[in-house]
Amino acid sequence: MAKGFNLRRNGAYYAHMIHVDIISDTVCPWCYIGKRRFEQAVALRPDYEFQIGWRPFQLNPDMPTSGMPRRDYLKAKFGGVDRADRVYEAVSAAGEDVGFFFDFRGIPYQPNSFDSHRLIRWSEFAGVQDAVVEALFRYYFMEELDLGDRSALVEVAKSCGMDGELVRESFERDADRDLVMAEEGVARRMGINGVPCFVVDHKFAISGAQEPSALTHVFDLAMQDRSKDKIGGATAPQGARKPPHESEDAGAD
Repeated sequence: MAKGFNLRRNGAYYAHMIHVDIISDTVCPWCYIGKRRFEQAVALRPDYEFQIGWRPFQLNPDMPTSGMPRRDYLKAKFGGVDRADRVYEAVSAAGEDVGFFFDFRGIPYQPNSFDSHRLIRWSEFAGVQDAVVEALFRYYFMEELDLGDRSALVEVAKSCGMDGELVRESFERDADRDLVMAEEGVARRMGINGVPCFVVDHKFAISGAQEPSALTHVFDLAMQDRSKDKIGGATAPQGARKPPHESEDAGAD
């Protein structure tokens, strides 16, 4: 059930806000597009207050820890770079609509994204989670950063105002591995097998990088639901359909 997520692990939970868990993977282009569309939707509801948490999901959980050359990955996944180009045409077009110009051929390496999810978890405690998520997406898709390189992740953390040495030490002692794995397990037990997925107020789930109007509709439903039942117990999330090709299924990116 959606209530398995603890939105604010530092203990603060604000009942007057709309709570949104965004389940995503840092190597998923639809998740980056979904982030921008979500921000547009939030801007369309200036009277609503939001509490947002980014949650882990690995599209390629069996990826070697060291990752693999991108060309080898595309060959194994799609049968070659040319076929991958055709698959990514829709992603590129959607990206341009929100100001992104993806160069998928320019990405040299397909990383294991697990450590980037650990960094996202730690960034929540530091109060810079959104900045870190944005930086990870931007550096991977626009600047070809290897998200499996811990030294690079430390630099990302520092650029967002985190304590770089603390992050480095946390990686060295393998901190929070079980916790991040457990949190990803929550998403999979909820039946989520593609990202992005937005879980709103523990009750409404909307899958895919949907247009802002679809997201604002869910925000409005959440507010209406509160007015009907101010006590309200948590229920299983009510699904919203995703548009075709606007989310990534497990095993793809």
